[in-house]
Amino acid sequence: MAVEAIAGRSPAAPRIAAPVRLPLTEPAIVRWILTGVALAFLLFFLVLPFVVVFTEALRQGVGVYWDAVVEPDARSAIELTLLTAAIAVPINLVFGVAAAWTITKFEFRGKSLLITLIDLPFSVSPVIAGMVFVLLFGLQGWLGQFLAAYNVRIVFAVPGIVLATLFVTLPFVARELIPLMQQQGAVQEEAARMLRASGWKTFRRVTLPSIKWGLLYGVVLCTGRAIGEFGAVSVISGHISGLTNTMPLHVEILYNDYDFVAAFAVASLLTLLALLTLIGKTALEWRAAIADRAAGPG
Repeated sequence: MAVEAIAGRSPAAPRIAAPVRLPLTEPAIVRWILTGVALAFLLFFLVLPFVVVFTEALRQGVGVYWDAVVEPDARSAIELTLLTAAIAVPINLVFGVAAAWTITKFEFRGKSLLITLIDLPFSVSPVIAGMVFVLLFGLQGWLGQFLAAYNVRIVFAVPGIVLATLFVTLPFVARELIPLMQQQGAVQEEAARMLRASGWKTFRRVTLPSIKWGLLYGVVLCTGRAIGEFGAVSVISGHISGLTNTMPLHVEILYNDYDFVAAFAVASLLTLLALLTLIGKTALEWRAAIADRAAGPG
């Protein structure tokens, strides 16, 4: 190559070998067995429970099913569940965006600690989280007497349920955005700053469009967890029927009272919400894949 350069000739372009498609090494029988095991697992642990829930819920007819759903305690549980999710999800959305922006766009001391704290709810049992809130805000807790002096109730009340739900759902939005924003880098934001764009305008016009699918995906996962949370809410709610019971807690009470039809009726609503979450997750993945193909390799 050096000789060709000295002689004034451009070096020959290196030959690139054509990609070779390697055949699968597993025999066909192994592939069929593995596929059958996976499908049987999904059928037994996912499809069959769904079928059982709806079969038991409708065992005594649609009228009994409807009565169980519109019964006052059931309505209260449904409303409290949706209210808790409506409060917790937007707060975690704002926190997730702020945390992901801070971690991916800036270098500072304590960055690793912040990432560890975001992941903390994944490693702590929800029951332990509920107990911690009871020890903090309960009447005999660290802040209990202070709150009681101002007639502020957190434990065995809606604020405690919201706090417990916030804790267990805290990582979902942030954890979806952090790797996405790390992959994208800060080049576009720096270019916007050079063009004298304000911070809000940079976020709205540059950052938000590039993270919207990851953001929506995190919101869907956060919503699903907020609606179905049981452990932390069970500890801090006090199980007060008509006041502090969410849908999972109401299902437990009905089942323990041997009211199986009503228990499965309310459980079927949770199942429908889970299916809607799954459909939303799949739709977002599909739209994100289409957006990536439209963007091209550049």
